[in-house]
Amino acid sequence: MSQSQSQLKMSDGRIFDTGVNIIAAMILVIVLYPLIFVLSASFSNPEQVMNGEMWLWPVGFTLEAYKEVFNYGSVWVGYKNTIIYSVVGTFINIVLTTLAAYPLSRKDLPGRNIFMFLITFTMFFHGGLIPTYLIVRDLELVNTMWALIIPNAIATYNLIVMRSYFQTSIPWELQEASLIDGCSNTRLLVRIILPLSKPILAVMVLFYAVSHWNAYFNALIYLRDAELYPLQLILREILIVSQTIDTSGGDLGMSEKLLLGESIKYALIIIASIPVLIMYPFVQRHFVKGVMIGSIKG
Repeated sequence: MSQSQSQLKMSDGRIFDTGVNIIAAMILVIVLYPLIFVLSASFSNPEQVMNGEMWLWPVGFTLEAYKEVFNYGSVWVGYKNTIIYSVVGTFINIVLTTLAAYPLSRKDLPGRNIFMFLITFTMFFHGGLIPTYLIVRDLELVNTMWALIIPNAIATYNLIVMRSYFQTSIPWELQEASLIDGCSNTRLLVRIILPLSKPILAVMVLFYAVSHWNAYFNALIYLRDAELYPLQLILREILIVSQTIDTSGGDLGMSEKLLLGESIKYALIIIASIPVLIMYPFVQRHFVKGVMIGSIKG
């Protein structure tokens, strides 16, 4: 009887595993297909893409869309600016978020609940666009790179996630023992807390870096000099220009420009996504662990 029950459990386990694998495969296809389609469409003849002749692989292979995009010298300026904004901004984000989250995770911080209430309050209520712009203007940050970095130096959600990680994943007894042994708060943070926090740091780096890389709204508001534009703003302008139809060119020129504009859309998506896609595999292991610990246990 016990042997038949054991076989039944094994059979149920195989059925469950098979079902999970099938669902996972379906989700993988659903997620990957749009990415593969966009990549293939960027290398395909736009007319055939618009006619629905392309489903997965490139049809009528062409590089015209990429040639049009890279003919704009401002694309390289945008890449340089975005890399600078992402690296500098992410560094400042990580430093400030860590310096705020760690004290708030300490049990011996007086009034930490009050501080957390005030910080959480900002997630639901804030001054809005115009007051923020006035503050940035009064600080003389308009038309500088700091207008894209300083106002977003700390994300409240990321601060809460990091604080939860410190509270749930690093034993308080370890911190108490270090302090008893004469370890200062600074040394405790640098030598003990941060080395144990690689997963959440990887999560924060990815979150902040992707946010900086994709940001364009603040640049649209605060920047006036085209030499300071990030990549996303440059690509937005290219897309607008590509969709501007010269009515003096006749129907044929109008049609060709529309088709090229459609192809350029796909090329712009690929160009803007490549750095993030390259970065993700290097932090994926820590990313999964950090998200699970920081969210579920928190």
